[in-house]
Amino acid sequence: IMDRAGVVGNDGPTHHGCYDLAYMGAIPNLIIMAPSDEIELKNMIKTCADFDDGPTVLRYPRGNGYGAEKLQELFGYELENGEVPAHGVPLPIGKGRIIRRPGGFAANGTANNNRGRSRDDRVAILSFGTRLHESLIAAKEVEDADPSIGVTVADARFMKPLDIDLIRQIVDEHSVLITVEEGSIGGFGDHVLHFLAKDGAMDDGNLKFRPMVLPDELFEAGTQQEQYDAAGLNHEHIAELIQQLTTKKIKVPMPTAEFVEEKL
Repeated sequence: IMDRAGVVGNDGPTHHGCYDLAYMGAIPNLIIMAPSDEIELKNMIKTCADFDDGPTVLRYPRGNGYGAEKLQELFGYELENGEVPAHGVPLPIGKGRIIRRPGGFAANGTANNNRGRSRDDRVAILSFGTRLHESLIAAKEVEDADPSIGVTVADARFMKPLDIDLIRQIVDEHSVLITVEEGSIGGFGDHVLHFLAKDGAMDDGNLKFRPMVLPDELFEAGTQQEQYDAAGLNHEHIAELIQQLTTKKIKVPMPTAEFVEEKL
């Protein structure tokens, strides 16, 4: 179990947990997971304790939990008596979950399907770890700004093994896929891209894929919020990337050589 995953604020540049995904991802038969919130942390601790078929890695960040109110409002949890569970439950190995469909959450847990009616207008954010919070905020911001775009947000939970069924479903339904993680290049996003390439998901050129990772630099002491801003991993950065990838560009025809000669 590894603490201080991602940036760690005033602990300083030697304490950031930036590189573990890149090197541990290359080790065969290793289960690697990262929680998005305090409930998932409890679930993953229970998962590790119950798993006897090989080594497991659980990485979690420095900081506090979100609390019951935000877990229900933003993450869509339905908590008994409005309280965070005292104990975790084991998770199925290598299985992620879809947190938010286009249009957000409805009272029955389904989404508003009036958005993103075509695949070209649907975007998916696949988060690994605690950037799920920022991904959910970004999804709402994008939809508030553009009534035609629908944003799905999923929690990968596991980097090894990847939930390939979930990834295939996302690719089938969305024209843009963004992965978000608190780690360096070579981590979760690269594992997803490797799978997509081998699976032929990008052969037709109809999928835009972008990984969001920590940049290749050291972060000096500061608050975690300042470091996330410097890394470009807050909700503003995710929303900006979505807007860049979904902006419909008008193709301007280039003048032919004959046209230029006539004008001259």
